[in-house]
Amino acid sequence: MAQWQLQEAKQRFSEVIRQAHDEGPQVVTRHGEEVAVIIDIAEYRRLKHGAPDFKEFLRSAPDLSLLDIHRSDSPVLTVTLEG
Repeated sequence: MAQWQLQEAKQRFSEVIRQAHDEGPQVVTRHGEEVAVIIDIAEYRRLKHGAPDFKEFLRSAPDLSLLDIHRSDSPVLTVTLEG
């Protein structure tokens, strides 16, 4: 993964984008600390669609109201308190 200082990435933005497309993710640093990654749009879409967000996950759950579940009305456990 190539690293670019922020100032250099700004000056050579077209090259950073080209390398992200051709060679893979490009890391941008500021004061020596990694602060961003530039990736190709195809990689972004693959990552984004790989895992649904939580709301989509809940909406994709099966409709449990269609199940035919019968439960007894009697209690499963009887507790007696002695006092």
